[in-house]
Amino acid sequence: MNKQIRKTLIAVLSIGLLVGGLSACSRGYHHDWSAADSAEMRDSLTDKLDLDAAQQQKLNVLVDQLQALHQGVRGDAGDPRSELAGLISGATFDRSRAQALLDAKTKALQDNAPQAISALADFYDSLNPAQQQQVRDRLEGCRGWFRHGW
Repeated sequence: MNKQIRKTLIAVLSIGLLVGGLSACSRGYHHDWSAADSAEMRDSLTDKLDLDAAQQQKLNVLVDQLQALHQGVRGDAGDPRSELAGLISGATFDRSRAQALLDAKTKALQDNAPQAISALADFYDSLNPAQQQQVRDRLEGCRGWFRHGW
């Protein structure tokens, strides 16, 4: 397999994993991240971590940034699987469409990820040491922590 095809396949698979991972993190594999889901997550984190008003505000900014990141990567296409299936629907792999898909997803990440990282840092840094330890413990003990009680 030549290098260009291999790079394209790796890029497409990476995009699929990224989009699938972000979709899964949004409360289900075939479920959009709704306002109700966001509110539920915010309430749960607020209760579990006993957040004060300033921390709640930083959490709200974080959730909003994560939603923007998710929507930017997901785009308006709807089902990420159909996007990927479209690349292999013909007799040959649609390289130009794969590159366009990669470019769009990369641009969405470049546009939205820095704000999401900053919001996450601001939120985490606002937590007291006991709250930070709770977050670390929860992440260590559970895969998919938003789906299992947070």
